[in-house]
Amino acid sequence: MFFLQTNKTFSWTDLLLGNENWPFLWETVLRTLIMFVIIMIALRLLGKRGVKQLSVFELVVIIGLGSAAGDPMFYKDVGILPSLVVFIIVIGLYSFITYLIGRNKKLEILLEGKPICLIKEGIFETDNFKKEVLGEDEFFSELRLKGISQLGQVEEAIEESNGEISVFYFEDEKVKYGLPIMPGSLDDPLTRITEPGYYACIFCGYTQKYHVVEKVACPECSKEEWVKASNKKRVK
Repeated sequence: MFFLQTNKTFSWTDLLLGNENWPFLWETVLRTLIMFVIIMIALRLLGKRGVKQLSVFELVVIIGLGSAAGDPMFYKDVGILPSLVVFIIVIGLYSFITYLIGRNKKLEILLEGKPICLIKEGIFETDNFKKEVLGEDEFFSELRLKGISQLGQVEEAIEESNGEISVFYFEDEKVKYGLPIMPGSLDDPLTRITEPGYYACIFCGYTQKYHVVEKVACPECSKEEWVKASNKKRVK
């Protein structure tokens, strides 16, 4: 059996700074500021769905503090003191920016975004929808979880700044024909209408009653694919 021998004695400098020296603390300050900005930009680029249920700042703090706390636990060359500096800077930046946001609405919108209307009167706000990193299937799934089977039940749907979807419903007697969003309902779109009825554009949800027509373009988005609309009421 072999035993490893070491003559190295305990050192407070090694414990606090690892293999670094005191001037490295200033470099730690600069590194943290740079990484904080990089993380903020990356999370903003991810969009609201990437930070759902958490604010951008909460994620920044979690990411920054998680790494700062974890590395000194198992990396001998990472000192405790630089990590403590990271903690102080991240928390300080969080508090400072939160303070600024509370007093500057434009800064709040810039950093955290603002609520965006995605559906109005049962029709997609297509210009707004394109701005968000949000897939159609994912969005329909969110609506179905709220008991919605067709867009004619929705007066307005808003994506909040934390990525959650707020939905305001039509009363039952005001529910109208709309685009069905149940699984498979959009699989076989029609390019020609062979029987009278209400039809919904599969791209924007515009719904209109049509008679037999060979080809019709949606007046809202100019697309030419339709499905039969539904006027089913929401099950509460």
